[in-house]
Amino acid sequence: MPKSSKEWLRRHVADPYVKEAGRKGYRSRAAFKLLQINEKEKFLRPGAVVVDLGAAPGSWSQVAAGNVRPGGKVYAIDLLEIAPISGVTVLKGDFRAISIEGEADVVLSDLAPNMSGVATVDQARWLDLATGAIEICRKLLRPDGVFLLKAFHGEAYDELLKRIKAAFAKVKIAKPAASRGESAETYVVARGLRRL
Repeated sequence: MPKSSKEWLRRHVADPYVKEAGRKGYRSRAAFKLLQINEKEKFLRPGAVVVDLGAAPGSWSQVAAGNVRPGGKVYAIDLLEIAPISGVTVLKGDFRAISIEGEADVVLSDLAPNMSGVATVDQARWLDLATGAIEICRKLLRPDGVFLLKAFHGEAYDELLKRIKAAFAKVKIAKPAASRGESAETYVVARGLRRL
């Protein structure tokens, strides 16, 4: 095993969020990123309809399902298999090709492309996915709904923010404590969808 892989594994095993996820039954440490953002932004409420794009392995869907009861619905979409989650409808396939009836109160996007290791290629792929998620919001999200998107700093970041600000009236950047400090990820919370 390469040295960097050993270091990552050692850090991962010692990570307090990884340990806490195991204790609480979450499928990954990412659950705490959503919990911390929602604690400030308060968009996951009982009765809400949530669409989770790039949902595998399902920790965001677990958090959403726990917060929208009673009466809410969660749709988890991914190309990868997702083991069943109580209170969640799992849909396997490309989110751009899957149809959901009705409107959503929240669209979550933890989408990330398969990484090639070539920064320009990875940024272009990520921007394509993020743009697709914005288009899903235009189709599904209620005008007063919330869009939460994982974003990666890099050459496509400014272009993505420009596209989100064109689509939404209010845009905030969040970096929850559960997101590693050295990580290039941040989260965009967008409200006030502008209909075309």
